Amino acid sequence: MGITIAATVFVFSLIVFVHELGHFLTAKWTGMQVDEFAIGFGPKIYSCRRGETVYSLRAVPLGGFNRIAGMTEEEELTDRSFLNKPVHSRLIVIAAGAFMNIVLAVLLFWGVTFFAGTSNVSQEPVVGSVIEKSAAAQAAIQPGDRILSIGGTPVNSWKDIPEAVAKHSKEVVAVTIDRDGNRMSVELIPQQDAQSNRPVLGIFPVVTVQSHGFLESAGMALQRTGQICVLMLKGIYQMVTGTEKAELAGPLGVAQLAGQVASVGFVNLLIFTAFLSINLGILNLLPIPMLDGGHIILLLIEGVTRRRMPKKALYYIQLTGMALLGALFVFAMFQDISRI
Repeated sequence: MGITIAATVFVFSLIVFVHELGHFLTAKWTGMQVDEFAIGFGPKIYSCRRGETVYSLRAVPLGGFNRIAGMTEEEELTDRSFLNKPVHSRLIVIAAGAFMNIVLAVLLFWGVTFFAGTSNVSQEPVVGSVIEKSAAAQAAIQPGDRILSIGGTPVNSWKDIPEAVAKHSKEVVAVTIDRDGNRMSVELIPQQDAQSNRPVLGIFPVVTVQSHGFLESAGMALQRTGQICVLMLKGIYQMVTGTEKAELAGPLGVAQLAGQVASVGFVNLLIFTAFLSINLGILNLLPIPMLDGGHIILLLIEGVTRRRMPKKALYYIQLTGMALLGALFVFAMFQDISRI
């Protein structure tokens, strides 16, 4: 439980901090007045003022915000208010949050690739490691053993192993192996995997780690981030058009995944954070009112028509956005609960 809470706070704090930092830096750069830059929500734990801006740390570390002066017409507007800045300046500020999330993903992938290298999983049916107390461990299968056949079914590559094991759920099966040139046979009963609910032997393939140079790692990070962005956009399109089932994770689902990933290792948590950062960046750019993408659409309309959206129309647009986001949140929470 403790590792799940710590991992969740780390992931959310980092991606939200970077998102809000994008808004903050570009607001300052374009001459806007920023009254507060906060990490977290709720009561203030610590705050200090630097110039016109209050920097605060709040009790609930699962979010953050910027309080930029003049975001609504109800406020007293000055020449440094958000609404009195040119459309292009406001577009930069709104889009900067999502842009910084993509940058964070690139930096995380870059660092992980450079310092930890990349793992290459062999497709040869050679045992790389054995899970303690598994069926394979009880049958004295060792790393380096080559699986030749399972229950009489020949094994030519690693992908043949799950298919062969699936035929012998909860029954004794003979596994033929080659150990240092000696052919031998062992008998075991495959165990049910708790997550996949499939029979498994309890073995992993050989994994080798390849190192990469600084610039090579940067190129690989950019490529990997681009591939994930494309896959995400494709997935969103398929969900919207109904060609794929909608699979969403709410806060509970993300927290559960963060805990599971963190238990495997910190490097895996960094990779998970990069994936989630890309998720936040792309989802925030969707043309839904209340999200950054919705604000961008309104700003583009203002730039073309050269006038602001009427207050009444803006009210109904925001109301629609709140309803959509509320429905998505409830749907995601239901999916989280059903998975748990």
